[in-house]
Amino acid sequence: RLETAGSNPITSDAYSDRASSRTSAYTRRENRLAALSSRPGEEISKDYRKLYESALSDNQKLKSKLQGAQFELVDIKSKLDKVAQQKQEKTSDRSSMLEVEKREKRALERKLSEMEEEMKVLAELKSDNQRLKDENGALIRVISKLSK
Repeated sequence: RLETAGSNPITSDAYSDRASSRTSAYTRRENRLAALSSRPGEEISKDYRKLYESALSDNQKLKSKLQGAQFELVDIKSKLDKVAQQKQEKTSDRSSMLEVEKREKRALERKLSEMEEEMKVLAELKSDNQRLKDENGALIRVISKLSK
């Protein structure tokens, strides 16, 4: 525990703050007890009551602080979970979008190659059509010469 506290300055500060607050609480308690031991009996019992009530109120304050910190921790954890879930959704959305884009790209490439093939066939058909027109014209000339 000391090694981790020493390697992390924030943790070591928090650790030293807690240690110094404990030490000061112990010192205050010892000072109160020393002051009580020098007083008469009835005054001591009143002081014990005051000490008990003081300790009780301190405990209540600490419990409320702890409860507030626990609520804050739960809130922060839920926010962290939401952010992690959103990040996961974005990642899955992004990957699904990439898959959709890849499929669309493949479909477009297939369509492009089909159109290129159709263009080749169309060019061949045009040349065949022109050749047939030329042959038809030649045959018409031959038939017209023969019929004269």
